Amino acid sequence: MEEPPHSNTIVGWREWVSLPGVGVPWIKAKVDTGARTSSLHAFDIVEFRRRRKHFVRFGIHPWQDTDEDLAVVECPIHDRRIVRSSSGHTEERIVVLLEMVLRGHPVKAEVTLTNRDEMGFRMLIGREVLRQGFVVDASRSFTGGRAPDGIRRRNRGR
Repeated sequence: MEEPPHSNTIVGWREWVSLPGVGVPWIKAKVDTGARTSSLHAFDIVEFRRRRKHFVRFGIHPWQDTDEDLAVVECPIHDRRIVRSSSGHTEERIVVLLEMVLRGHPVKAEVTLTNRDEMGFRMLIGREVLRQGFVVDASRSFTGGRAPDGIRRRNRGR
């Protein structure tokens, strides 16, 4: 099996990432090796059909505790998955394919959509992304650098 070109890039337990294809330049994410698939806070999720294909429209609030910088996204539905939370609760979620930039490296990510309002991070990065050439150092944070001060102040979740 061929190694990704950025094999063994170190990431911390939390990182700033971007989702350039959906207009989200900064979002703070928790790296979760216990999760297979990545997860994104989404709301007002609406399924629809376009030219016989299944699509989803949803909103993203990239910052904790505020609705500033809303992004409304439409994209094809890639899959549906039953996801079990750490508390044991199961939920069927829509899965979409998104481009994510982690530590400056663009990767394709299968991302489940769910309400993460009560969670500390608007996004989780799961093992499917990490397998694309990343190694987690749980003692570190923001190995790819921090977002600019103005962006960090908008993210009231620190």
